[in-house]
Amino acid sequence: MTWDADLWDERYASADRLWSAGPNRWVEQELAPLPPGDALDLACGEGRNAVWLAERGWRVTAVDFSRVALDRGRAAAAERGLTIDWVEADLLAWRPDAGTADLVLLCYLQLMAADMSRVLASASDGLRPGGTLLLVGHDVRNIAEGTGGPQDPAVLYSAREIGDALGRQLTVMRAETVRRPVPGAPRDALDALVRATR
Repeated sequence: MTWDADLWDERYASADRLWSAGPNRWVEQELAPLPPGDALDLACGEGRNAVWLAERGWRVTAVDFSRVALDRGRAAAAERGLTIDWVEADLLAWRPDAGTADLVLLCYLQLMAADMSRVLASASDGLRPGGTLLLVGHDVRNIAEGTGGPQDPAVLYSAREIGDALGRQLTVMRAETVRRPVPGAPRDALDALVRATR
């Protein structure tokens, strides 16, 4: 997986939509019970999770470095009459204001370990006391035991690795590998799911 905005713009432009329009199943499951507040959706892609959060009353800032993906998110939000702050930025350089978010979401952000550590530290700093951080990503076991996703182990991780990294700043509430059914695939995808609070 390449961390390059131009390549991701090309990838998004090659199809009407890369991902489903609805929220990620783990995002919906884990976050539906939370009362709305200020949310950061980091690496938001086409904005499906940002739109879902905004529909539930969250004040959302959605960040991605792909202009094509953000334009799709803007269009989806406008169709629903939603206000979302869309930010075009590289997460390796962009930092949230410290202690301003009730929720930070990272969904399928797959980076090399050193870069991932930087983003996790920045994301953790963005949380206010009582806030929740939810990370969902392709688990390192997915290559051998799952289906789809990146095939480069250098950008994959385990829930335990992410939990250990977040545990330096936050309280980890859940860190496990979860199975995600993939329609038409012979087996489930394996995702790392980590939920932590400040």
